[in-house]
Amino acid sequence: MVHLTQGQCFELLEKVTSRMKNISNTSVKEVCKISIIDINNWEWAQGVGLYGMYFHYKNTKNKKILEWIISWIDKNIEKGLPEKNINTTAPMLTVSMLAYEENQTQYIPLCEEWASWVMTALPKTKYNGFQHIVSDDENYMQLWDDTLFMTVLFLTRMAIYTKNDNYLKECEHQFLLHTQYLQDTKTGLWYHGWTFDGNHNFACALWGRGNCWITSFIPEFIEIAGNHVSIKSTLTDVLNAQMENLEKYQDNSGLWHTLINDKDSYLEVSATAGFAYGILKSIRIGLLDEKYKPMALKAVDAVIKNIDNDGTVLNVSYGTGMGKTLQHYRDIPICPMTYGQSMTVMMLVEVIKHI
Repeated sequence: MVHLTQGQCFELLEKVTSRMKNISNTSVKEVCKISIIDINNWEWAQGVGLYGMYFHYKNTKNKKILEWIISWIDKNIEKGLPEKNINTTAPMLTVSMLAYEENQTQYIPLCEEWASWVMTALPKTKYNGFQHIVSDDENYMQLWDDTLFMTVLFLTRMAIYTKNDNYLKECEHQFLLHTQYLQDTKTGLWYHGWTFDGNHNFACALWGRGNCWITSFIPEFIEIAGNHVSIKSTLTDVLNAQMENLEKYQDNSGLWHTLINDKDSYLEVSATAGFAYGILKSIRIGLLDEKYKPMALKAVDAVIKNIDNDGTVLNVSYGTGMGKTLQHYRDIPICPMTYGQSMTVMMLVEVIKHI
C-alpha cells in the first residue's frame, strides 16, 4: 500500500509535470490529423494535460505554473485554433477555469463562443446525443465514452459560471443518454462506443481508458455542479455499478489491462491512474464506500512504479479510435502522452488529500 509523504508526492508531481511540458513525438507514426503527442498542439490529449497542470497549480499556488498555462493558451490562440469538435473542446475546460476563477477575463468571450457552439451547432445523434465528431472524422451517429470528459465537463463549468440552467440540463441529458447506450448491463463497465447507424457497440470493447474517463467524470461533474445537479443518485448508482466488477479485473500488479476483461491485452497505466484518481476522489466526497480504497491505493502503487527517473509515465497507450475488433485495442502503440502525465498528476494531488 501507499506510504508516501506529502513531500514525496510533491517531488513526484514536479517531475511528472516538468516532463509533460516537453513531450514531443520521437517514435510513433501518428494517425491523428493534429498531433496528439506534441504538447504544443491544441487537441484533446493536450487538453487533458492542461487540466492536470491546473490541478498542480491549484495544489501549489505556484504562479509560474499558471503563467505556463496562460502562455500555452495564448500561443495557440495566436497560432489559430483548430475547428471546433468534441476533442478540440477539451482544452476549453481549463480555459474556462482561468477565465472565471483566475481573473483571466480576456478568455470569457472565447468560452461563451465555444459553449454556444456545443449547444447549438455540435452535430447530434438520434435522441440528441453529442455526436463524437473529431478532427479526422465526423463519426456519424456515434456516441463515445470519451465525450463526457472532453466536452460535457466544460459545458458543466460554463453552466455554473454563467448560471445557465439549460446548459446543465443538457449535460445531465448527455450523461443519461450515454449511460443508456454505453454501460454494459451485465458488468456495469462501459463499452467504448455505440452507433445509431446500425445499432451496435462496435467490438463491444470494455476499453480501460474509456472506462476511466467515466470513473473520473462522475465525481468531477458532481463536484462542479454541486447542489444544482438533479441526478446525483443516478450518477452515484452508475459509478457503483462500474466498481462492482472493476476490482475483479485488476491485475496483481495493481494495473488494469487496456481491455479490462482481456488478459491478452497489455497492462495500461493511464487508465489505472484515472481509476485511482476517480475512486479516491469519489470516496472522499462520499460517492463510494471506503471498501474500494485498497483497490485504489494498489493502483497508485502500480502507477508510481511506472514513473521513470525523468518523470515520464511509462506504458501509456496512444490515442485510441473506435475499434471494430478487439485486436485493434491490443495493437495500439505505447508511448509517452500528455494525458498519461496528467492523470498521474490528478491522482497524486488526490493522494495528498488522503494523507
